[in-house]
Amino acid sequence: MLIEINNVSLFFGTIVALDNLSLEVQGGAVGLLGPNGAGKSTLIKTLLGFLKPNKGSASVFGLDVEKDPLAIRRQVGYMPEDECLLPGMNAVQLVSYAGELCGMPKRDALQRSHEVLYYVGLDEERYRIVGEYSVGMKQRVKLAQALIHDPKLLLLDEPTNGMDTTGREEMLELVKDIAMDKGINVILSSHLLPDVEFACDEIIALSHGSVVAHGQIEALKKNKGQAYDLRIVGDTDTYIAALERHNYQVELRPNKHLRVTSENGERANTQFFFKLAYDTGVQLRQLREVKHSLEDIFAEVMSVDSQ
Repeated sequence: MLIEINNVSLFFGTIVALDNLSLEVQGGAVGLLGPNGAGKSTLIKTLLGFLKPNKGSASVFGLDVEKDPLAIRRQVGYMPEDECLLPGMNAVQLVSYAGELCGMPKRDALQRSHEVLYYVGLDEERYRIVGEYSVGMKQRVKLAQALIHDPKLLLLDEPTNGMDTTGREEMLELVKDIAMDKGINVILSSHLLPDVEFACDEIIALSHGSVVAHGQIEALKKNKGQAYDLRIVGDTDTYIAALERHNYQVELRPNKHLRVTSENGERANTQFFFKLAYDTGVQLRQLREVKHSLEDIFAEVMSVDSQ
């Protein structure tokens, strides 16, 4: 078991950061989702032993996070959301220093720093002072320092923050390669659902410090049922009510577009939608079968949690 959490609660004064949270993670590439304040960063810092739960227990690699935090950190690479770069150092110095802090001999850390900086795409800029780096380059060097000691688990907190489209895509390709080809377990915390959907095969969704969804992305999509995108002209409310009477879930989107999902997961006879439009006096201008996205799953679990 990679991570095991049992009934963990953590408070900041009267604020509940983690609320009786229980969770098991086997490994692989896992996306950690949730709005701001959901508890994502708090959970990561708890797993690293930086924060102590008020109740409950947690373990990483079978090691207790309260009793063995240093043993856990030796096997974990952490890329924090906040800037953590030391001023005045170039990238080689910074990354090799991170290796030494993890217990690597100085010579090995220096050699390894060149390798990981090349891997993250900073080989030509490795002797520049990191304070002169762009936001995207700083994100890359943060990833490099997290990889320097060959961790078994990589914790990434908003790794694409501040990056342009090209840099974001390249960062996600690196994350995917780390998980799939390098065999390193990854937990990617992000508020950007497309990032998680691209790089991960499993998600954990948090809200108000609790788990509201957990599972393989593809399995969660299938469980949501078959979906259709419709555009109608006429009395939208009447048509929606008729669909709901036939056990369809309906989401009203801009320009009178409807996302319609069958609750039983079966593919509908498309003629049904046209007949229902005729019966309710509306015009059906567009009908297409669509695949659910991670955004659909996330929107549903968040709406259920808020009720």
